[in-house]
Amino acid sequence: MDEPLHIGIVAHSAEGATLSYRTVWQEGIRKMGAHQHPRITMSGGAMAPTLELWERGDLAALRQLFREDAERLAAAGADFFILPDNTAHIALEYDGAGAGADFAIPCLHIAAVVAAQAAADGRRHIGVLGTSWTMDGPVYEAALARCGLTCAIPDPEDRDIIHKAIFDELCLGDFRPETRAEFVRIIGELQSQGCDAVALVCTEIPLLITDDVSPLPILDSTRLQAKAAVAVALGEVAMPSWLAPSGARP
Repeated sequence: MDEPLHIGIVAHSAEGATLSYRTVWQEGIRKMGAHQHPRITMSGGAMAPTLELWERGDLAALRQLFREDAERLAAAGADFFILPDNTAHIALEYDGAGAGADFAIPCLHIAAVVAAQAAADGRRHIGVLGTSWTMDGPVYEAALARCGLTCAIPDPEDRDIIHKAIFDELCLGDFRPETRAEFVRIIGELQSQGCDAVALVCTEIPLLITDDVSPLPILDSTRLQAKAAVAVALGEVAMPSWLAPSGARP
């Protein structure tokens, strides 16, 4: 077979990026055989300096940081990249004043992958769990709408519980039974509102919530994006064009 494409990973949140990297090589082994996977290069700085930028909504500065990481990946030979952090896609999608230039290589959009899987599974109304920025933001509502799907988010109090748990626990590798119980309760609330699946769109949540405990079928954004990246690398699906010069929508 031809040499697989080189996958770049822009790391923002450490646990999510680690799970993504692990999933890429596991999926490579599943499809290519023992000890085989596409070439992978990862680039990313610590998340702490970006948190102030998120708090003040400086999407242009955040987008530039991710663009610089994509340039490092391109210099290392990556053909395209994934960013296993759903909130970061708010900055990637930003096109306002100061948004800056196109990226050196295209990106495989995480929400587009999740929405496509939800549609393929026959889902119609998706619960969305992530950071407050993601739950309140435009990325998932738009991505799901492009696939003819609708979404729901938890009430404000539960959104605060989820957001706090992500940054105070999950991103730090702290996975507590009592937090799992709260997330399961919140997913149950979404089920009672008519959701037929739940999208885990903070890349650390799949380390806390699995199919065996969730009241709803889950859409694991981290693993879905990583597996889709391998499919791209092996030529099973088309190369993404989003964010590259003259690129298309996600």
